[in-house]
Amino acid sequence: MINLKQNKKTAKILLLVLSLVMLTGCTKTLTDENKKAVKDEASGKTLTENILCSPTNESAIKIYEENNVDIDALPKCENFQPFDEYEGLWTTIFVKPLAWVIIKIGYLLGTIGLSQGLANGFAIILSCLAIRLILYPFTKKTAMQSEKMKEVQPQLEKLEKKYKNRTSEEDQKRKAEEMMMIYQKNKINPVSSCLLSFIQIPLLFAYLEAINRTPVIFENKFLKLDMGTTVSHGIMSNLWYLYAILLLLILATSYLSFRKTLKDQTAMAAQMKGTIYFMLAMIVIAAFSLPVALGLYWITSSIFTVIQNLIVERKKVKK
Repeated sequence: MINLKQNKKTAKILLLVLSLVMLTGCTKTLTDENKKAVKDEASGKTLTENILCSPTNESAIKIYEENNVDIDALPKCENFQPFDEYEGLWTTIFVKPLAWVIIKIGYLLGTIGLSQGLANGFAIILSCLAIRLILYPFTKKTAMQSEKMKEVQPQLEKLEKKYKNRTSEEDQKRKAEEMMMIYQKNKINPVSSCLLSFIQIPLLFAYLEAINRTPVIFENKFLKLDMGTTVSHGIMSNLWYLYAILLLLILATSYLSFRKTLKDQTAMAAQMKGTIYFMLAMIVIAAFSLPVALGLYWITSSIFTVIQNLIVERKKVKK
C-alpha cells in the first residue's frame, strides 16, 4: 500500500539530493580587481570566469585578458571535451555534456550553411526536443497521474467533508487509510505528480550554466537577437521589438502549458490557480534577467508540454 508520509519523505529526500548535486559545481562570475562583476558593454552580459572554451570575440578576449583569465589555456569550442577535467558532480555529469551536445549540433548545422548564431540557436531547440523526447515516457506518466488525480477529486472532497470536524488521532489515521485506498484503487502515486518538477528544475539550471559558460553560444546572434544578452538589456536597443516578441512568446507558451489546469473546474485546480498566475508573473520577471538563449529553451520546452497535454487529453477522450 502506498504510504502518504513515505511519499512526502521521499519527495523531500529527492529535493535534498538534487540540491546537493547542483551545489557541487556552479558558474563563477568574472570580477575585476575591486570584486565588481565584469560586463560586456556591447551585449550587457555579465561575463563568466570559468568558461569552458575560448572566446573568439575580440572585445571579450580583451576583457578576459585584462582580468587575468588565461584564454590560451582553454580549448577552442569545437575541440571542447566534456570529461577532460572533473569539476564537481553537477558540472561533470550535466552541464559539460549538455554544452558539448549543443556545440556539436551547432557545428553540424553550420556545415549546411547556417550562421554560427543561427546554428547554435537551433542546437538549443533541437537538444531540448531530444531530451524531452527521451524523458517523454516519464513525463507522460506524470501527466496521466495528474488526470487520474482530477478524476478522484470528488471522492477526496467527500472524504474531507466526512472528517472535517473529526480531529482525533484515530480519525486522522482512518482518513489517511481511506485516502490511500482511493489512490491504490485508481493506481495513483501522489509523488509521481512531482516528477515533472524534479526533471524541469535541473534541466533549466543545466541549460543556464551551459549557456553562460560557452562563448560560442553567448557571443553569437539568433535572428538578430544577442544570445548572451538579457531581455532587459535588449529591450533598450534599436531592436527592442524583437526582444519584446521573445518575452511575449515566453509568456504565451508558459500560459498555454498551464492552460489545462486553469480550465479545470475541480476544487484542487481552483486552489492552484492563484499559484499558477503567481508563477507566470515570476517567469516574466525572470525572463528579463536571463539570457535570450535560455528563452529559446523555455519556449521549446513549454510547447512540448502543451503538445504532451493534448496527447494525454486525446487518449482520455478515446477511453
